[in-house]
Amino acid sequence: MASEPKVLLVGCGGIGGVTAAQLARAGCHVTVVTGNPEVNRAIDSHGVRVRDLDGKEWSQPLERAVCKASDLFSHDRYDLCLLATKLTTLREVCGEVRPLLIDDAPILCLQNGLPESHAAAVVGESAVVGCVVGFGATLLEPGFSQRTSSGGFQIGRYRPRTDDRALTQVAELLGRAIPTKITTDLQGVRWSKLAINCATSTLGAIGGDTLGRLLSHRFVRRLVLEVWRELCAVADCEKIRLAKVAGTIDIAKLALSDEDKQQQVGSLQLFLKHAILLGIGLKFRRMRSSMAVALERGRKPEIDWLNGEIVRRGAEHGVPTPLNRELVALVHDIAAKRVRPGLESLYGVYLRLESGQLGTAPVGPSLTTQRVDGPPTSIQLE
Repeated sequence: MASEPKVLLVGCGGIGGVTAAQLARAGCHVTVVTGNPEVNRAIDSHGVRVRDLDGKEWSQPLERAVCKASDLFSHDRYDLCLLATKLTTLREVCGEVRPLLIDDAPILCLQNGLPESHAAAVVGESAVVGCVVGFGATLLEPGFSQRTSSGGFQIGRYRPRTDDRALTQVAELLGRAIPTKITTDLQGVRWSKLAINCATSTLGAIGGDTLGRLLSHRFVRRLVLEVWRELCAVADCEKIRLAKVAGTIDIAKLALSDEDKQQQVGSLQLFLKHAILLGIGLKFRRMRSSMAVALERGRKPEIDWLNGEIVRRGAEHGVPTPLNRELVALVHDIAAKRVRPGLESLYGVYLRLESGQLGTAPVGPSLTTQRVDGPPTSIQLE
């Protein structure tokens, strides 16, 4: 990598905006592909604007901002590429940016889910670096991102290598602006974050409320534990050991066990699992699902690359994933305006789960969603 590498960042939403601004403020030569003329105009006029956790606002000009990758073909090639686009466009974007990069340029995937395999199918595994984002951010308006939680990056390879000099150089470059660690267990970290997203982002999109309010309901916490049960069963088949979240939360142990399901009136073990989820809900009580925001803005949700990933991989291994399958279909129904998000929609899933009525219809909008009448106040609370 060059001593003063040229960085290309594609996607300037919440995460992309914060990343671009911090890298540029640290002295990196950053060019962004915004994909949105309004975002492009805002950056040209004011730079990338950021509101930090303490409420302070600042702006940072960039080397260049363009709307489309094709606008950069007349410029020099880039030494490093960061992809902060949605999973829904990842493969297409990989194909667009590859001609803009030097031959050995690392391509970092900042998405949720398991993006490395999808990117590698286009650009080859040797070019791909996984980047798990530990902080939260949202786009307040074009070119203006708000950081919503603290954290940094964990980067690693799909298959770790010995003496990975390129990975070390990437970590050093990113570390100028954002705390960055190299992990030798990218898969374990990825799957743990996937578990979090499959529960909080998806249930938040269906429930249409903040994480704190949703997790105050016992039946929602039960859905989280059941989602994790199916995910962990698929991970076991792929020989993935989930890493602890924040070094403390062991999702494999929190997931609903066979013993938990056999309990008629609960147990101390199950009580403790619910207590941990209540604590998570309290800590992140104001957090809203990014998928819910995408649905509100009329954008395609990433559900097929989150819970849908579990359904596909489960099918490959012969592992049933009826709850994740149902959640995928329900999000598609919400996106198509066939169902409105709300607590009653989640409760309907819970009732079908408890009665063994979750169907085995194909993933997608073809699955008809049953509605449960009655106000949310009739739902059992804990």
